[in-house]
Amino acid sequence: MAGDIDIKRKRDPELTQYRILTAAREEFAEKGFDGARVERIAAKAQVNKQLLYHYFTNKDHLFMLVLEDAYRDIRRQEAALSLDALPADEAIMQLVDFTWRYYLAHPEFIRLLNSENQLKARHLKLSASVTEINASWLNISRTILARGQREGSIRSDIDAMQLNISISALGFFYLINCSTLSLVYQRDLASPEALDARLAVMRDTIRCWIRPPDTNAARASG
Repeated sequence: MAGDIDIKRKRDPELTQYRILTAAREEFAEKGFDGARVERIAAKAQVNKQLLYHYFTNKDHLFMLVLEDAYRDIRRQEAALSLDALPADEAIMQLVDFTWRYYLAHPEFIRLLNSENQLKARHLKLSASVTEINASWLNISRTILARGQREGSIRSDIDAMQLNISISALGFFYLINCSTLSLVYQRDLASPEALDARLAVMRDTIRCWIRPPDTNAARASG
């Protein structure tokens, strides 16, 4: 019976690879790279190890492709946002909202990146496409910043890379450390109310940072 299933899947390589990558994403996110086991991935995908290795060279190759797919998904959804019709400063707020909500909807994304950072980006250094996959992230921010500077709603010295990192860090740090922070502060930082409060802080932090200095001075004097 298992042999019949493998034969059918060999005839549908795209579906088979999708099932393996989906199972691998779950396994790597839950166990980290070092704790993940190819045997469990194969079992979750309902294939044997030989078929898995037919499509993926080894565990490292599989993890690299999982990371690429993870980046590809967030960039695809990010690029689909309708930002051009918004004032530039509000477009950046949309990026803040999107990033936060994506992290909440896809906690495995944060765990995968955390695992790869512990490995000093060992797998992404081998990727031929990770830079291209993430290019839209920087281009979107550069376009919005340039428009905001023309509109006078964004200060002129904001660097697109720093903007992207700041938006990510404000959410990433909170969520990856949520368990320990909840213990330290004796509050449930994963409650809906706490998550809403965190997003409000993220929005205020980024909005104040990107606002032109004269606007900040006018608000302070008013």
